[in-house]
Amino acid sequence: MVSLPPEFLEVEYAGSLATVLPAVARSLGVSADPGAFLGVEPPFVLPPARSAVVALIDGLGAEQLRRRGGHAPFLRSLDSPAPALTCGFPATTATSLGSLGTGLPPGAHGIVGWQVLMPEHDRLLNHLSWDDGPVPEDWQPHRTLFQELEAAGVRVTRIGPGYFDGSGMTRAAQRGGSFAAAKALPERVDAAVAALHASPRSFVYLYWGEVDKVGHVHGPDSWQWGEEVERTDAALADLASRLPAGTSLTVTADHGMVEAPEILRRDLAWEPDLAHGIRHLGGDPRVPQPYCEPGAAPEVLAAWTELLGDTALVVSREEAVDQGWFGSVAEGVLPRIGDLVVAMRGHATVLDSRAQRPEFLALQGHHGSLTREEMAIPLLHLPAVT
Repeated sequence: MVSLPPEFLEVEYAGSLATVLPAVARSLGVSADPGAFLGVEPPFVLPPARSAVVALIDGLGAEQLRRRGGHAPFLRSLDSPAPALTCGFPATTATSLGSLGTGLPPGAHGIVGWQVLMPEHDRLLNHLSWDDGPVPEDWQPHRTLFQELEAAGVRVTRIGPGYFDGSGMTRAAQRGGSFAAAKALPERVDAAVAALHASPRSFVYLYWGEVDKVGHVHGPDSWQWGEEVERTDAALADLASRLPAGTSLTVTADHGMVEAPEILRRDLAWEPDLAHGIRHLGGDPRVPQPYCEPGAAPEVLAAWTELLGDTALVVSREEAVDQGWFGSVAEGVLPRIGDLVVAMRGHATVLDSRAQRPEFLALQGHHGSLTREEMAIPLLHLPAVT
C-alpha cells in the first residue's frame, strides 16, 4: 500500500459527494439506489421533505469556509449532517459533478479528471468544454439521479448558465428534468423559487460558479474571494427566506482550493527531463496524469519521483486504483486514467504551458489533489418547515 503524506486525506466514497443526492432523494420518499459500484448507504439521513433544493457552490471548500466563515453568516447558521464530507478524487469540478449526478465514484462514471485520454482517438478530452468529444451518453452511460427523481414523479429543474443547457458535460453527468437558464445568482434564486411553486413535489438543483472563478483568478485567500462568498451567502439567505412550506435546502460544493504561486510551478515546456517520455499530460495542475509513450511508464515514474521529490506523491495507475482513489474502476474506464497519477503536495503544480492559454497560466488558485484544503467540502442543511 502507498503511504500517504500526513496532509493527505484517505479517499472514502461512503462519506463523499456521491452520497448527497441519494440522501436528498430518500428525504423526498424516492429510493435512489446508485448501484453496485458504490454499494454503501449514505452516512447521514436528511429529514423528510415534500420538495428540496440542492445548491452546489463551485469551489466553496470546507476548510476555506471554516477559516473565513465571517463572510458567510447564513451558512454558519446551518447544521451539518455530515461534517467530514469529501468530494472524491480528483478534487475537480468535472469529476465531482459526475459523482454528484450519478451517485457513483469516478471509476464507475468514468469522468476521472478535468482532461483525460480518449484511448480510441489518442487525444485528450477536456470534460468541461467537451470540444470534439464523444457522445456524452456513451461516455457516461449510467442513469443519473435527476432521471431517477423524474421517473418517480418529482418535477426536476436544473438551474445554471445558459451554455450548460445541452452541453456535453451536462448530458453526461446531469441529464434529466428541465433546464432553466439564468445568469446572475439572484436570477437563479428567482428561478428556483418559481420552479418550486410550479409543482407541489419538486427538486431544484442550483449551480453557482463565481466563488471558484474568483478563487482561481485571485486565490482563495484573497479579499475578492471573501467578497464573492458574502454575495453568495446573502443570495442563499434570500432563497431560504422564500422557500415554500415543506421545502428543504442543502448546500454543498465540488472541491476546495489552494494558493498555487507561479514560483512553485513545474512546467514541462522548460524541463526536458520532466517532459521526456510523455505523450500527453492530462489531469489538473494539482493532480497531473501523464500518459506515456509505449513502454516508457516505469522510466517516467522513476524520473518524476526523483525530480518532484517531496513536492508530490507519484504513483502508477495500478497503485492509484489499488488504493481506491477512483473507487471501483470499470474495465472501460481504466485506460482513461493516466499511466501515472501525481498528487501534488503543499502549493506546487505541474503543467505544460505549450498546451495552455495565457489566462490559465495566470491563475493563482488550483485544486485536484488529496489535501484537506482541496478534498473537504461542506454539507449544510436547512430542514423543511411545514
